[in-house]
Amino acid sequence: MQKLKEANLYRSELIPVSGKLVERYNKCLKTLGFKETKLKSFSIDGVGWSPEVAEEKDDIQYLNHGDANPHGIIISPLQKGKPVYLPFHSFDREMMQNVFRTHGDKINNITRDSAICIDFDQNIDVFYEPLDVLKYENVSITFRLIDNLEEKQKEQLALIDKFNQGNNFIDEDIHKELLDSANTYGDLRNRDLVLQPLQYSTGSFYTRAFDGIYLLRDFIKPIVIFESQEFYKEAIKDTIHDVLIYHISQPELIDKLKDHIIIDCNLEAMVKTPNYDRIKKFELYQMLDKAEHPAQEILNNKALFKSYLNKLDMTGRKKVMSVELYLEKLERSNAYKIEDIVDQSLYFSLHQPHSSLAADHRDLIHKLLINIAPKDVLFLYWYDKEQFYESYKTWDDSFRDWVIEQISNNI
Repeated sequence: MQKLKEANLYRSELIPVSGKLVERYNKCLKTLGFKETKLKSFSIDGVGWSPEVAEEKDDIQYLNHGDANPHGIIISPLQKGKPVYLPFHSFDREMMQNVFRTHGDKINNITRDSAICIDFDQNIDVFYEPLDVLKYENVSITFRLIDNLEEKQKEQLALIDKFNQGNNFIDEDIHKELLDSANTYGDLRNRDLVLQPLQYSTGSFYTRAFDGIYLLRDFIKPIVIFESQEFYKEAIKDTIHDVLIYHISQPELIDKLKDHIIIDCNLEAMVKTPNYDRIKKFELYQMLDKAEHPAQEILNNKALFKSYLNKLDMTGRKKVMSVELYLEKLERSNAYKIEDIVDQSLYFSLHQPHSSLAADHRDLIHKLLINIAPKDVLFLYWYDKEQFYESYKTWDDSFRDWVIEQISNNI
């Protein structure tokens, strides 16, 4: 991952945590019911998730109590606007933006000497079966401060009232209580420590629950798409809910998404785009065997690209160039069927969210499409960084250089 780090493409916006902030982070973990970290320094993202703590605990979802109960931690105002690197839901970053947009000033005040624990409550204590995700409607975002600071403020104000009564101003015991409170928690008299709960309404989204589920419910009919065969097989036994259920690998899913005007594919327009160029080059790279030139050079040099394309056997050549071959044949006759010429996975990778979709829906469908056919390295980086990082480990150094170049040129 070193090359990605040097190009600022690998978790480059994490916030370093050390010293007093580690103590506050651990208090948050304890308040939320998790074990403290033993690390003396680490880094966090916008929702308070840390890759180092996740590695230490051997649990990437260490801020969750099961799939139904995710949490967050705010220990610094610098978390405002930062990425959520491993979102449990596709709307997690949007929820955090709402938190800072609503309570930004109070967060600045509170995190001077305290920290905030966040509960994302869907009013679901635990999931029992895959289609429980249909219960997602409104998420209640509630807040707790470490050391019960809100209660300590009430106690401090009560002590001040007591101090101001009668001759209590000469009572040394009250003096000591006030000083102890101030030394421990600071002067809380004029601090605004109340963070009112927020509500977030869910529409279509992706969740990591049950090994990954897409819920598309803002269209003609709700569609539930599973990444896990196990949970898909369990879900299709359901006879109660009026929803369409698919596994992400089913070819019929693409047709259904088209029928519901969620995606489309204009091949004539697509072949003129940088997306297609990246996909075609990715196809060639996968077929390179004992190449005499670095992959980056082959993919960037038209003459070398053609040279290595012609070194493939006829089946390989037709696969890489199948889309253009199909369009050429289509100009002569409409008798040709795309499935007879273009590889299915390649064809699926050329689909796009329908132009009528709102921006948040487009991002979700881009993520779904790149999970169905992960062939555009730029879109894979944009819409599913976790899968991108896993794939990156399998590529040779020169292809990694080409990938980094593609991403860097499109930032």
